[in-house]
Amino acid sequence: MSRKEGSLFQRLPVISHLGKSVGLQRGMLVTGLVITALFLLTAAFAPLIAPYGFAQHFDSQLAPSGKHLWGTTSGGYDVLSRVVWGTQTAVIVIVVAVILSIFLGVALGLVSGYIGGWLDRILVVIADAIYAFPTLLLAIVMSIAISHGRSSMLGGIFAAAISITVVFIPQYFRVIRAETIRLKAEPFVESAMVVGASSVRIMARHIYKNATRTLPLIFTLNASEAILTLAGLGFLGFGIEPSSAAEWGYDLNKALSDTTAGIWWTGVFPGAAIVLTVLGLTLVGESMNDLNDPRLRGRRRAGRKQPAAPQTPGTNALNAPGTEIAGNGVTV
Repeated sequence: MSRKEGSLFQRLPVISHLGKSVGLQRGMLVTGLVITALFLLTAAFAPLIAPYGFAQHFDSQLAPSGKHLWGTTSGGYDVLSRVVWGTQTAVIVIVVAVILSIFLGVALGLVSGYIGGWLDRILVVIADAIYAFPTLLLAIVMSIAISHGRSSMLGGIFAAAISITVVFIPQYFRVIRAETIRLKAEPFVESAMVVGASSVRIMARHIYKNATRTLPLIFTLNASEAILTLAGLGFLGFGIEPSSAAEWGYDLNKALSDTTAGIWWTGVFPGAAIVLTVLGLTLVGESMNDLNDPRLRGRRRAGRKQPAAPQTPGTNALNAPGTEIAGNGVTV
């Protein structure tokens, strides 16, 4: 690998943050990366890991055994299979929601920050107004409007994804807009205006690359919120039907009645999957957020011991170059 390729690899979002981290901060980042990697690998290899299909029926409420390692639910589904297949549903919702919100938020932020004027004021007011709607409430409304109560796999996934998209767009919009306003006053942008470059070319070639550096950080933080929103929809009964796809929130809802009967396995494992996945994504996002702050990063590095300057043989404090001998004012 050439030096240029190596430097490009080291500038990648997660790799660069891993190189900056030290001590406890590095431990948090590595822990989050490991949990997130396990989540993604489970989703990718779900057909190979899951012992059964997510809608395959067995006897209900069977205790964990050799045939069903995590037992079965009140509906007769294998708990391990449902948890494994549920990772795929979560990944699809995250990808659809974040891609849509990034695409729309970045486009609106570039246009609003660069053009300004009445268009900028209208978009800012709309973005602020969207914050007044709770994410879960908007997700419920969108789920009813899109799936019409049928809660199919596509309907449930897109209902959650679109509702999350609407809520996340203002976040990307405000970040990109602020960066665009700052970059618009930079000399290289003003030079492009002087030579006659079009507004579209300036936004695409000069502003876009520099204004989107913080998107990986926002993505990791929003991904965990997307999982919680999807689980909340399923828990309240507005999620996906069990015969269409596996979803952790739905399984938690059905496990409520099992807790009073001492059946713990139907709720512990789906709940643990939600907690661990959100924890992993949150650790990555918060670690990246801290490492992007030079003050916090410098404070952590200040505690590290600086290596002592090497001394040549026979050199000491008295005969070191530039040392003044006390009393005579002579500098050696």
